[in-house]
Amino acid sequence: MLARLGRAGWTGRTVLDLGCGTGFHLPRFAEDAGSVLGVEPHPDLVVIARRRTRRLRNVAVHQGTAQALPLPDRSVDVVHARWAYFFGPGCEPGLAELERVVRRGGTAFVIDNDPTRSTFGGWFRRGYPEVDPVAVERFWSARGWRRTPLDVRWSFSSREDLAAVVRIELPAPVAEAVLAEHAGTEVDYAVNLWSREF
Repeated sequence: MLARLGRAGWTGRTVLDLGCGTGFHLPRFAEDAGSVLGVEPHPDLVVIARRRTRRLRNVAVHQGTAQALPLPDRSVDVVHARWAYFFGPGCEPGLAELERVVRRGGTAFVIDNDPTRSTFGGWFRRGYPEVDPVAVERFWSARGWRRTPLDVRWSFSSREDLAAVVRIELPAPVAEAVLAEHAGTEVDYAVNLWSREF
């Protein structure tokens, strides 16, 4: 998704996957990047990410948080944070850490839900009515981040797989309600890609 937008290639550069989870994206970054750093707060996921990337010499996975990155100053060129840590107001400590670790000329990308559009956006609003999309957009824009709206789609091979993911993403009562209302194995999904050059 990021490479297709063409704003910041990562060939030969240092990439930080912030909130890397099980390390799913790390091998893809490692194909072209000079070095790849994964940071994840959950110890169990760190173990899985390290196992996934153990044969990749240019990848290191660290346990840490967005608010206290275990990285030196000015050590990263490209940051990728996908549905991890950053949801607008309240994430100021994590943004201060990006200011510290991203080199001048570097770029950060934050991907999150756009609850104003799409089927999943409607589900998200039902599950998390406290998230104010207007306040979120105002927060990012006031700090110099640029919004790119994107339309994506979930497509599952089975209804059971769709249900499992919906139950992870939404509070239980909302998950059961939307599953009862929605037929099939696909869901249209709108996201915001927030980006900023440093």
